[in-house]
Amino acid sequence: MKFFIDVIVPLAVSHTFTYEVSEAEFQFIQVGFRVAVPFGKNKIYTALTVKKHHEAPALYRAKEIHEIIDITPIVTLSQIEHWQWIADYYMCHLGEVYRAAFPSILLLESETLIVYNQNATIRIESLSDEEYLLYEAFQKQAVLKIDEIVGILNKKTVFPVIQKLLDKQIISLNEEIKESYKPKLTKYIRLQSKYDAPEKLKYIMEMLSRSEKQRMLVLSYFQLKALENKPVSLKKLLEKAQVSSAVLKSLTDKNIFESYTLAEDRVRFEDAVVKDIHLNEAQQESFNAIKESFSSFDVSLLQGVTASGKTEIYIRLIEEYIKKEQQVLYLLPEIALTTQLVQRLVAYFGNQVAVYHSKYSQNERVEVWQQVLQQSPKAKVIIGARSAVFLPFSDLKFIVIDEEHEATYKQQDPAPRYHARDAAIVLAKIHGAKVLLGSATPSLESYYNAYQNKYGLIKLTKRYGNVVLPEILLVDLKEKYKRKEMNGHFSNILLDEMNEVLANGEQVILFQNRRGFSPVLECLTCGNVPQCPSCDVSLTYYKFKDQLKCHYCGYTIAKPTHCHACHSIDITTKGFGTEQIEIELRTLFPDKNIARMDQDTMRGKFAFEKILDALKNQEIDILVGTQMLAKGLHFDKVTLVGILNADNALYHPDFRAHEKAFQMMVQVAGRAGRKDTKGKVVIQTYNPYHNTIQQVTANDYQSMFKEQMYDRLNFKYPPFYRIIRLQLKHVDYQKLKEGSFWLYDVLIKELNVPVLGPEEPAISRIRNQYIRTILIKIPINIPLAATKKQLQKMLKSFEAIAIYRAIKVTINVDYY
Repeated sequence: MKFFIDVIVPLAVSHTFTYEVSEAEFQFIQVGFRVAVPFGKNKIYTALTVKKHHEAPALYRAKEIHEIIDITPIVTLSQIEHWQWIADYYMCHLGEVYRAAFPSILLLESETLIVYNQNATIRIESLSDEEYLLYEAFQKQAVLKIDEIVGILNKKTVFPVIQKLLDKQIISLNEEIKESYKPKLTKYIRLQSKYDAPEKLKYIMEMLSRSEKQRMLVLSYFQLKALENKPVSLKKLLEKAQVSSAVLKSLTDKNIFESYTLAEDRVRFEDAVVKDIHLNEAQQESFNAIKESFSSFDVSLLQGVTASGKTEIYIRLIEEYIKKEQQVLYLLPEIALTTQLVQRLVAYFGNQVAVYHSKYSQNERVEVWQQVLQQSPKAKVIIGARSAVFLPFSDLKFIVIDEEHEATYKQQDPAPRYHARDAAIVLAKIHGAKVLLGSATPSLESYYNAYQNKYGLIKLTKRYGNVVLPEILLVDLKEKYKRKEMNGHFSNILLDEMNEVLANGEQVILFQNRRGFSPVLECLTCGNVPQCPSCDVSLTYYKFKDQLKCHYCGYTIAKPTHCHACHSIDITTKGFGTEQIEIELRTLFPDKNIARMDQDTMRGKFAFEKILDALKNQEIDILVGTQMLAKGLHFDKVTLVGILNADNALYHPDFRAHEKAFQMMVQVAGRAGRKDTKGKVVIQTYNPYHNTIQQVTANDYQSMFKEQMYDRLNFKYPPFYRIIRLQLKHVDYQKLKEGSFWLYDVLIKELNVPVLGPEEPAISRIRNQYIRTILIKIPINIPLAATKKQLQKMLKSFEAIAIYRAIKVTINVDYY
């Protein structure tokens, strides 16, 4: 009998691969083990075991595995089931889900080693100059890595030289795979067992009577031991005794002390400081309603106005699950939010909280992965961004999805292009867990599910502490420019409100959803606008760096002194971003502290913490930023919010533009007046009578919902239709055009659903790749799985045509 295992490899491969193992390996290996397998030419990858069986593959001869990496499963069966659902639903490969799910440090990949053949017969005169350089290097070192050869030859393309040496049998290739994760080891000090007792102190002191520093070190050790009653770290001991490590070495040589190491977590939280929280009457009613809703529904939606205290309700619910020793997942759309929420949850749950997101290092993420897998007390509550849905939960019973309407829950690139909210709901079903969606402005899809009685619905209409909702002032920019009542991009009304708030020692948040100084630099003589050579977009001007930058490919040039088309020096900027607003503010309020929060300023690991702490401690008077400001942040002293150009969000070519604009403006407005003082919101717009802006002013979600649902039904959009977007890319415009029309013709004939396209998107070329899109609209009464199978067959037919094989097709299910 032969023994086989099926594995998934972290590459874009369409199915599992079968490898042959020995009987002993077969008995030892479990589903969820990582094994190193040969894959492709000479390479070895970390594969994940998903099945054990005795059936040989029919189409190829099974290779043997290279080695077994784990001694216990590193992935759970429910995780693999969840990954399979993501791969099927979002029409991607299981290997792509595996790569996205795992911390990359656990996805080991072999390194090629070049080994010198000692027995080779070498004719020196037959070697080229480059080959001779390597031959000389091998006389000193028998094994070289690729990057070492690059350094020796001082060139990037070294493989032709290596191939020639291989042909002459002077070298051979080996693949080496090694574990990258290294635990954090801390050095500790203890007394030798014969001295480890308080009564031995006198004897040690007499023995060290001639060395004051050594006596001081021993005394410090006993003091730390008595005070903390836990292992004494080397660093802490030397700091307390104020002596050098040489003194400690002397005591170690005398066999008084010995050192040892312990593995420690890289991220540790302190014990809880808040013992209990008290819900007000409205919160208590919502809390009871959620518990009642969970008896009938697996998923419930909490629609609570901004600053209504939704987080306190979540904490009370989490408490109940923690008491039962069950796991809780708390999902957030932005890493910026994670920072503030971690502080609040640690206050209640202490070191039972673990955090998982992309700003954490790979080693830190591996430690959280292991804690969740082992159901550690340190990871009862996991706070994370969308990637946290991939963690190896064993006893997950409650999921909170805060700000569930946010578009950042959707992964766009690379695959899998999953939506964390929907993936979390499926994950909850696998584990038999309850899901609570929370938002002041729910997505239309979630609210429609509640409206259809698929989800429970709980409304929280009062702000915490009976704080009233902010007053909203609309400013007509057309009128203000006509009356010359504008100072830069600030109306006189906004400036008056800002002066009053700042005079009272309060803080201001200004929102402009565009970064950089200006999106366009234009020649006033000929109208030329500098464009990115690789993308069909204008270059954004950054004044601080005095350069133009493409936000799609990163291309940069210095700011031109004259027009590249007509050589005129009459160049000006059009439009404005956060950088320009920051510069204007420094002129208008020279004595105030001004900060900016956007993608350009939030680069470092602790950038969010620093800016949020500064705002909390009132070290910042005015904060200007993009959408990062709009999501769930809480600051007591912010009483004024200014939206500098509300029209930006209204006119995007997107069926969700009005819904997103409403959500964005209500969320930004919700940052104002969250404690004692009533807040104000100033919205500057060229169209104050636009329906969406009027709905924001009245905080009328119901009217927005009804209006948008009417449009969605008429124009065949979600939630009445499911949408799959096909994006086709190629460097040759004509070939892409022909290929996209061929695919469209096949789709329109074979699929009995509306198909739109192939259209050129608003940005039709990125990184020298031309783009066409095709939208497939699937009514909710047509089986989705069957349509997807048909679609995949057609895409395979498309790939089989030689002239179109180079066209890259990207499938994005529920792309919105």
